[in-house]
Amino acid sequence: MNTLAEALSYPFFQRALIAGVLASIACGIVGSFVVVKRITSMSGGLAHAAFGGVGLGLAFGFSPWFGAVGFTLACALVLGAVYHKRPDALEPTISTLWAGGMALGILLVSLAAGPKPDLIGYLFGSILFVPRDYLWLVSVLDLCLLLGLGLLFKELQASVFDEAFAASLGVPTRWLFQLILAASALVIVVLIRVVGIVLVIALLTVPAIVARQWAESLPRMMVGAAAIGTVCTTGGLLASYAFSVASKADVPSGPLVILLAIGIYGLSSLAGALRNRRRNA
Repeated sequence: MNTLAEALSYPFFQRALIAGVLASIACGIVGSFVVVKRITSMSGGLAHAAFGGVGLGLAFGFSPWFGAVGFTLACALVLGAVYHKRPDALEPTISTLWAGGMALGILLVSLAAGPKPDLIGYLFGSILFVPRDYLWLVSVLDLCLLLGLGLLFKELQASVFDEAFAASLGVPTRWLFQLILAASALVIVVLIRVVGIVLVIALLTVPAIVARQWAESLPRMMVGAAAIGTVCTTGGLLASYAFSVASKADVPSGPLVILLAIGIYGLSSLAGALRNRRRNA
């Protein structure tokens, strides 16, 4: 209890907790669409391709986060076009962007002038060091996502559940799918600060997968995914701080966030299996 009170007294830890909550809201909204639409592999490709944008920023002297946004959005456009025009080439394209983005990022970082950055923060997250500007950025992203959800929810819901039927009703399914990919790209870049490039796809999808096991509608799934994401980020941060104090070592929070999410998924799956067994009995 004393450790918890001590952690909450630090401004940097307070910012990290707020950042985790705000990121979880975005994650719950977009992650639900990703899970329902079954485009986890596409989102995984975007997550790893983002490192190419980080390398571009470091090599050419602009913000690596802006580089990640631009490069990931460009990759999302490519995937969206291939998905509709050449579905047979989708998996090779995902693999190419996945590996190519990481390779390009590593190459450009090694060629960048000046001192080399600490890549651990990009790969596994550095939520404890988020600046105040990051909170404003994620807040704006959450507001944009909620606004878009309010304006286009019926169309988006129809598109992700049955794209062919929605298209027959005149719903612009291709445009909406590209919008989902673009939103995924933005959320992925935001989540890199929380858990890093390597683990970001898990935080985007695992809370939504757990929420889907219990939610009866897409809105409830989004709320549940956001709540589970908040529990995971908060619990991971507190566990990281406690372990760091106990071991006097720097224990990263990103892996603990993901391990907690996987633990919740395991417990949820077990509870769901017991529930189904009782119903069948």
